[in-house]
Amino acid sequence: MYYPHDFHMVRGELHCERVPVGRIADAVGTPVYVYSCKTLLDHLRKLQTAFRTLRPLICFSVKANGNLAILRLLVRHGAGLDIVSGGELYKALRVGCPASRIVFASVGKTPAEILAAVRAGIFCFNVESAPELEAIEAIARRMRTRVRVALRINPDVEAHTHRYIRTGVAESKFGIDPRTALDLLRHHEAFPSVRLIGLHLHIGSQISQAEPFIQAITRVAQLLKQARPFGAPLEWLNLGGGLGIIYRDERPQTPQAFARAVLPLLVPLRVRLILEPGRFIVGNAGVLLTEVLYVKRSRGKQFAVVDAGMNDLLRPALYGAYHEVIPTDAGRPSVNGARYDVVGPVCESADVLARGRRLGSVRSGQRLAVLGAGAYGSTMASNYNGRLRPAEVLVRGSRWALIRRRDTMQDLIRHDVVPKALLS
Repeated sequence: MYYPHDFHMVRGELHCERVPVGRIADAVGTPVYVYSCKTLLDHLRKLQTAFRTLRPLICFSVKANGNLAILRLLVRHGAGLDIVSGGELYKALRVGCPASRIVFASVGKTPAEILAAVRAGIFCFNVESAPELEAIEAIARRMRTRVRVALRINPDVEAHTHRYIRTGVAESKFGIDPRTALDLLRHHEAFPSVRLIGLHLHIGSQISQAEPFIQAITRVAQLLKQARPFGAPLEWLNLGGGLGIIYRDERPQTPQAFARAVLPLLVPLRVRLILEPGRFIVGNAGVLLTEVLYVKRSRGKQFAVVDAGMNDLLRPALYGAYHEVIPTDAGRPSVNGARYDVVGPVCESADVLARGRRLGSVRSGQRLAVLGAGAYGSTMASNYNGRLRPAEVLVRGSRWALIRRRDTMQDLIRHDVVPKALLS
């Protein structure tokens, strides 16, 4: 079984760096997300080192994990931020990210979001359609400024990942087909308030091999060659994110191997590089701690009913995603013991965190850790079934701190309004 990076067993107890996770659960309760500062920074540095010859702008994908403490940590160590909404722009500015290190993706940017980003002076919009480019041009012209834009290209490349997270295939809603992009680049002077500085790719997520990236870069290289005579200053190439991590038995490429595979294609293009990692940096930097409420036996099956559910970690229900689940107070799970479905309290049959896992002899009150939960965990959490979104904790060495308090009952109704005039 794979223990991610700075999570390990010490004398039969799971630790995050040098802190027993049970100590955290005792203090703040469960469910709780626990993140390793060391893992976050190690992964950022690995990417910085692997691509240092191109001096890349590495923009962490806020959608993977938008906690302010995590964002501030990464920004202070040189990362920029990749945002997809006005809310993420607000977070990026709130944590002190220089606007010159913010890139804005999203297939559906609203006029208000575009206006806010122009006012903030972000580095670049990743544009996904001709109408969006026209909208940005109109807003920039009205504000008497000029903004930088990269065209997001849909290269029609199969990323060999889950269909929900494939974003570079022809039928995807994302990006601009090369023919339309070439036409926009040919007529770039029709957009005087926009500076077309480059091209953008994002072909999917949890990609374990370099080949899909190589195919995408090859197709974009051809587009660059065709477009440069038109005079647009295509100085940047944004490869997006997508580097895979280990959840179970995957063998994803390392940053060094990825760089070795793609640098020979990138260097001749004479472009600066942008990367937008999310899962790679934070995925295995976090676990979700949960407590067993009941052990239920029914028709030959055994269920460990826990206090975390799909409202806390949606990925298993949404994607059928696999996460290792281990007891926090024992060694490796038994290879011969009874199998359990680890299920949450939500009133949905899909509320299953893990199926058929050998966990030894599970008991009420025991704590389990859901591994690899740092990405797309807390950001996709909800209050479904009136449940409280979990607390979050960051560990650094032998110290830890609460970085998001657990929701309160008051939080559940904070924004509701009961109109007495309509209900009397």
